[in-house]
Amino acid sequence: MPTVKVGFSIDALHVTLADGREVTAPLERFPRLRDATDEQKNNWEFIGDGIGIHLPDIDEDIETESLLTVG
Repeated sequence: MPTVKVGFSIDALHVTLADGREVTAPLERFPRLRDATDEQKNNWEFIGDGIGIHLPDIDEDIETESLLTVG
């Protein structure tokens, strides 16, 4: 499912999917993202047609599919 919007709170990654679902994942799941500055977090780009996001400043790729799995 393609991602259409990405945002961050103090302790979570928030992603809106093309079908309207909103997924929240704790930053603890992504240590490099957790430790990133706000500037680094806000420098992201879509991977492919929204199948994920890439944060070049911290060399982190997050696939949307991985956010939909529990654990």
